[in-house]
Amino acid sequence: MSSSLPSRDDAIQAVEGEFMQMVSRFRRLIARRAEQLSPGLLPGAYKVFTTILQSGPLTASALVDQLMLDKSQLSRTITDLEKRGLIERTPDPNDRRSHLLSATEKGRAGHAAFHTTPETRTLRAKLDDWDIDDIHRLATLLHALNAD
Repeated sequence: MSSSLPSRDDAIQAVEGEFMQMVSRFRRLIARRAEQLSPGLLPGAYKVFTTILQSGPLTASALVDQLMLDKSQLSRTITDLEKRGLIERTPDPNDRRSHLLSATEKGRAGHAAFHTTPETRTLRAKLDDWDIDDIHRLATLLHALNAD
C-alpha cells in the first residue's frame, strides 16, 4: 500500500521553505522597526534593545551569553543605544563593578507603538481565527526549535 503522505525529507524541506520565507519577512520587519524606533539604528542593535526590554534589567555579560555576541561589538552597541536614549545603565547592587541595562521610558514607548503597526495587526488578525490551544502549540513547537 503506497502512502500519499510526503516523505520525511519532503516534509522537512517544506518546513525549511516556510521558515526561509518567514525569516525574510521578519528581517525586513526588524529593519523597518529599527529605523522607526531611531533613524539609523541597525537591526542588530534593535535585537539588543528588544532583549534588554524583554529580559532586563540585565548585565552586559548576561547579554553576551544570551545573544552570543562579541563583547567589544556589544559594548559599542550599548553605547549607541544609550546615546539614543533607548537604554540606561544603573549600578548593579550585587556587583559594584557591573551595571544593569534597562530600557528607558522613551525606548519602551517607542517599542509599544509597534503593536499598532500593520505587520503586527496582520499577525494578530491571522491568529485571531486560531484556537488558543493551536496558538500555544505553535509557540511550544517554535520554542523547541529555537532551544539549544
